[in-house]
Amino acid sequence: MSQGASYAAAGVDIEAGDRAVELMKEWVSKATRPEVVGGLGGFAGLFDASALTAYRRPLLATSTDGVGTKVAIAQKLDRHDTIGFDLVGMVVDDLVVCGAEPLFMTDYICTGKVVPETIAQIVKGIAEACVEAGTALVGGETAEHPGLLEADEYDVAGASTGVVEADELLGAERVKAGDVIVAMASSGLHSNGYSLVRHVFFDRAGWQLDREVPELGGTLGETLITPTRVYAKHCLELIRALNTDGDRPLHAMSHITGGGFAANLARVIPDELAVRIDRSTWTPAPVFGLVGQLGGVPQLELEKTLNMGVGMVAVLDPRAADRAIAVLAERDIPAWVCGEVSTGTTGVELQGDYAS
Repeated sequence: MSQGASYAAAGVDIEAGDRAVELMKEWVSKATRPEVVGGLGGFAGLFDASALTAYRRPLLATSTDGVGTKVAIAQKLDRHDTIGFDLVGMVVDDLVVCGAEPLFMTDYICTGKVVPETIAQIVKGIAEACVEAGTALVGGETAEHPGLLEADEYDVAGASTGVVEADELLGAERVKAGDVIVAMASSGLHSNGYSLVRHVFFDRAGWQLDREVPELGGTLGETLITPTRVYAKHCLELIRALNTDGDRPLHAMSHITGGGFAANLARVIPDELAVRIDRSTWTPAPVFGLVGQLGGVPQLELEKTLNMGVGMVAVLDPRAADRAIAVLAERDIPAWVCGEVSTGTTGVELQGDYAS
């Protein structure tokens, strides 16, 4: 008589999942806040919301995102402890642009086969990035999907909730003609456009991840795996430094992700106003030019796909620009004035040539 079916025979290893949880506990315990109630193992993560009673009118903000095909780079390199920075950055930095402080986060990892050490490395990166963002990792889920994903494949996603005082909400309604745009440098490609990047380097150019590329100062793999810069704490400090008492010169922020500079900035600009961005105010990192050169990608296509060296922007009163740049410099975030809001024609337009 043949042996009966089992979950393990179908490809799901519950014991491996339990082992992964044990290995990740060390890292999750570091990503906490005083408001967190309990630890891992419950059906839900708990967060004490009593502090919200001190708000006049607290608004909860929520965001969810993933990392996209950058996970394929991590899998090819067999390096899994940095992809968490990409995940956390994509999620919490969508919250902070409205002025919200990210309070807690949950993650979701699905894989073809649970390898406890790999899952623990992914969670390690998520937890370390949560610490950098000042948010708590209160829970998550690891799912094994045999037959849907290959054994060494995985994908990650996450969600976060934050809070902002209603009358301190940042956004398009505060932006006015004469405001300037302060750009904050990205750490590289961040987590967007990797389908194009992979197509250009691997399919068209035939390059391998271990290829030494003089323009990049190392291997292609090292450049492509560079973690996303997490701006949350830096932006919150900028808000606190500038928007004090009744003076609130910081009007809006935009996270430059999928869709590029112009499309993301346009989301926080009133329909009746225009923004002109001066490309000559910065030099994109060499990887952006390589994608364009090797793939024959037109500049406008690059700009609507990649961040081109700018990961976050602030829209503010010009009188506060120097102070903003100084605050960010103190936190090792290169920043500069790259454009201005005006009347006349509408929309966001990039003008001129990048500095060489």
